[in-house]
Amino acid sequence: MKHCKYCNIITNMDIRPLKQFLSLADSLHFGRASELCHVSPSTLSRAIKQLEQELGVELFIRDNRSVTLTAEGERFQRYARDAVSQWEQLRASLMEQSGVLQGEISLYCSVTASYSFLYDILSRFRRDFPRIEIKLHTGDPEPALSRIQAGTEDLAIAAHPDSLPSGLAFKTIALSPLLFIAPRHTLPGEQPVRELVTAGHWEQVPMIVSEEGLSRKRVNAWFSQRGVKPRIYAQVAGNEAIVSMVSLGFGVGVVPQIVLENSPLANNVETLKVSPALAPYQVGLVAQQKNLRNPLVKALWQQLPDNQR
Repeated sequence: MKHCKYCNIITNMDIRPLKQFLSLADSLHFGRASELCHVSPSTLSRAIKQLEQELGVELFIRDNRSVTLTAEGERFQRYARDAVSQWEQLRASLMEQSGVLQGEISLYCSVTASYSFLYDILSRFRRDFPRIEIKLHTGDPEPALSRIQAGTEDLAIAAHPDSLPSGLAFKTIALSPLLFIAPRHTLPGEQPVRELVTAGHWEQVPMIVSEEGLSRKRVNAWFSQRGVKPRIYAQVAGNEAIVSMVSLGFGVGVVPQIVLENSPLANNVETLKVSPALAPYQVGLVAQQKNLRNPLVKALWQQLPDNQR
């Protein structure tokens, strides 16, 4: 193994103030940012004040209820993001020359995706690159692409949109059908929604749908093509919430099959046969194309077969 003369230097250099600033700039919440940075809110506050003193400008406007970026803060955010990205790429490149990759990368996905895909990907990755630390963030799947575009995350597991934004790279992990689901049991005195569906009375069917995102777009298009104005009973964030509300008998929902397969409430709902079926989800790994030059990101990206899109 070759020795890299720069490795000790770059390992000891401290870019934590920039990362702490970016955490606060992204979250605009001292509590959440301090948790992500593993420091106390008071420590984070001192670090931000020191940055402001060194720059001679205010980066944030603070009051008892909110934190917002100043115009100078927005400008510094762009600089800090580029600086951290370039630094980490240089650090990883020098480490790669030494024969050992080490450092950290961030990965964003939904809880369902973490159940379905992460074990297979990360078990191999941890074996091959034990010194690369994965910072896993979970949440609603809809903001995954925007988090990648903003540079908040290095990689994400997300659904392929109808049109992939420029500058992003996508590798398919799996295809998942998009399903209409209904409650398996109906409350006494209520007409089973599956009877309304069978009779084609979609305008009477209470629908539980996502607030936004690919699933909502496809549901809207499906009803529009049939000239039906759907009866929206509820709009929710997160597919797991849709399964929960459907299982309680509130109406019909639309969720990816992988969500249903991983739900503890799967036995309380049934899949409805509709024609034509909705286009399936193409689930995969997404990253900024330019970020694939980072050897750490590239190492995880290459865990998926090259013949995937």
